[in-house]
Amino acid sequence: MLRLVVLALLLANAGYFAWTHGLLADYGFAPAAQAEPQRLAQQIRPEAMRLLTAAEARQLDSTPVAAAPAPAPAPECLQAGLFTPEQTAALRAGLENSLPIGSWSLESSTEPGRWIVYMGKYNSEDALAKKRTELRGLGVSFEPLINPALGPGLSLGHYGSQAEAERGLAGAATRGVRTAKVVLERPEARGQLLKLPAADAAIKAKLEPLKAQLAGKTLQACNS
Repeated sequence: MLRLVVLALLLANAGYFAWTHGLLADYGFAPAAQAEPQRLAQQIRPEAMRLLTAAEARQLDSTPVAAAPAPAPAPECLQAGLFTPEQTAALRAGLENSLPIGSWSLESSTEPGRWIVYMGKYNSEDALAKKRTELRGLGVSFEPLINPALGPGLSLGHYGSQAEAERGLAGAATRGVRTAKVVLERPEARGQLLKLPAADAAIKAKLEPLKAQLAGKTLQACNS
């Protein structure tokens, strides 16, 4: 049995050798030819190939590659308000005529009052500038007022309640501030809040004609 296996292997090796060397070509058994001129016959339009000159190669290297178009910005949640009943009626009519259903909503909302540690009013802009310089020397920060009726003046910080503002005033006193006081800069307000949960470029473009109905309110990122 072993002799038959060995004999079969010898015959198989001899057959493979004869096939790979073309000895069986006359009988129709031969591998595909990989030498010339068979490869030349497989070329596609070899006459179209030519070597580039040095100048052509430099020009090719300097040719700018067209940049891929920038992806469109992702939609974002925007809001504006608060709107009074009269403003809400005008805004609602404009939104219904301009924006798709479901792309916006008007919600009842409350804006809490804003208390500040206040310094002012000063009788001139020069007096206001002098006070700013004094506060910088004390290392006390300040911020602009949002209520123009309190100007010229300064806010040393804003707070959500009078009690928090009183604590802020006490802290300012420990740093040398003597003439500040707590005032209500903005009372609590109630109204309608406009929300656009997924404002994309198309939605923003349709909002442009509604600036009058927005009544000067600025669209901002939604509160988390």
